[in-house]
Amino acid sequence: MSEAATSKPDRKPRRARTLLAAGGAVAVLATALTACGGNSLEKEGGGSADGGSKGELVIGSAGFTESQIMAELYSKLLTKAGYSTSISKLKNRELYEPALEKGEIDVVPEYAATLAEFLNAKENGPKAKPVASNDIGKTTAALEKLAKPRGLKVLPAGDAVDQNAFAVTEQFAKKHKLKTLSDLGKSGEKVKLAASDECEERPFCRPGLEKTYDIDITGIDPKGVGTTQAKEAVKDGTDQMVLTTTTDATLEDFGLVLLEDDKGLQNADNVLPVVNAKKAGDKKVSAALEKLTKVLTTKDLADLNRKVDAERQKPKDVAEEFLKAEKLL
Repeated sequence: MSEAATSKPDRKPRRARTLLAAGGAVAVLATALTACGGNSLEKEGGGSADGGSKGELVIGSAGFTESQIMAELYSKLLTKAGYSTSISKLKNRELYEPALEKGEIDVVPEYAATLAEFLNAKENGPKAKPVASNDIGKTTAALEKLAKPRGLKVLPAGDAVDQNAFAVTEQFAKKHKLKTLSDLGKSGEKVKLAASDECEERPFCRPGLEKTYDIDITGIDPKGVGTTQAKEAVKDGTDQMVLTTTTDATLEDFGLVLLEDDKGLQNADNVLPVVNAKKAGDKKVSAALEKLTKVLTTKDLADLNRKVDAERQKPKDVAEEFLKAEKLL
């Protein structure tokens, strides 16, 4: 998240992810993120095992549901591995990535393509040639190359993937015979897009929609990525389309449907942990988080998001329940 990519529902949902990548992929994202922690680190207590005998680790969380759930999952696994943990919430990737480099946070859940393009733009400028693609192997390799000089270590990616996605009301889709983003571009309909304010510049949001699909976007309504407020704005006709993610589990609740990204605007945004190499580059950290990476699926992400966004369960409780069900706690 997708800033993902970056900023995923009311809750200030997903990818960052999801959800909008700078220079190349979503960022959910993650994640394109609605405010949750402001411009400073907002720490929450995590836990400790054996008194946190292996040291303290701070897990970063962006301002959307999926990132918050992933941070809780990481926190609980690292606590079990013997670390003392806490969670720090930040608004978006522009804030938490520098904090990760500085060692103010030690671990963050990320999205391969989104982060790769974010670092690519940071290193080579906003017009840099994209390094991410729909090939997770090549994308991860490019990400590792960009991350290493910044003191970051990219841990293995799993099968769970979250990408930026765009939804309209079922009524709007039916009226204009829309199934794909290409259909929307060809319709000539003017579209106000409910999204994060980063969408204005990120190439897989407004610029990509205009260039790739020739969609006539009249403006960005800065309500965040997949937030309840953003989806309500589309439902009531204030806006015509919302930036969300492929793992948004509440679209039906708002009468919304995804339009297919038929030209492949979005890249592979597999979920993976990224750590500060100096403070959290230990093999034990990687081993603890890899247990989750191996079992987590895209469907799991959607189910976890639904429990928080639709059922109003707490991210911490949802994370614990999932890990116990997978026999990881």
